[in-house]
Amino acid sequence: MLTVTDLSVSYGAINAVAGISFEIPQGGIVTLLGGNGAGKTTTLHTLSGLLRPKSGKITFCGEDITRLPSHEIVARGLGHVPEGRMVFANLSVAENLAMGAFLHHADKARTAEIRDHVFEIFPRLKERIKQTAGTLSGGEQQMLAIGRALMGRPKFLMLDEPSLGIAPRLITTIFEKIVEINRTQGITILLVEQNANLALEISTHGYVLETGHIVCSGPSAELRANPQLKAAYLGG
Repeated sequence: MLTVTDLSVSYGAINAVAGISFEIPQGGIVTLLGGNGAGKTTTLHTLSGLLRPKSGKITFCGEDITRLPSHEIVARGLGHVPEGRMVFANLSVAENLAMGAFLHHADKARTAEIRDHVFEIFPRLKERIKQTAGTLSGGEQQMLAIGRALMGRPKFLMLDEPSLGIAPRLITTIFEKIVEINRTQGITILLVEQNANLALEISTHGYVLETGHIVCSGPSAELRANPQLKAAYLGG
């Protein structure tokens, strides 16, 4: 579904991503691991058009999207849940979800149908539909951020650190919902996550980034058994 070829991204003289290549198969869950500053978030921002690459190519569903603006990338079915959730704090849950449907807001019946489906996945959002997003807990805001992305009807969903700043009791719930979204809706998922154990547990394949380079990749089960990765990321 997604192919990244020799992608490089720079901030001035700093090479944040240095010629990485990887593929995401349709219908899978793939995780991108690495420490702080490895280039994970930069990679996601570039895939969704928020940053422009220095060089390289991004192909989505057979189309070159490397230079497309973000709204056109979203229209093609690529959704992005950013690090830190980035909900609209002063807007209600309902208004945040409506913002996610901006590309097809004129189709009110379809928008309502998608929102109802989001509420099936995250019943807590329905309970708090009139509540302002800034008053939600971290876990509830993460549910809202994912729900907002789902309102755009994505075929491919990128999640950046979904467990960050969330109470431990809700982290398991969030990851269960990620698996549910993948399995019941067939949405392909690219997951960036510091909790490597959880990420590798729900994914089929993984890539490890260090200082802008992919240093290791393979099936998730093999990565979990890798002694070097255990020592670096899995607490082994």
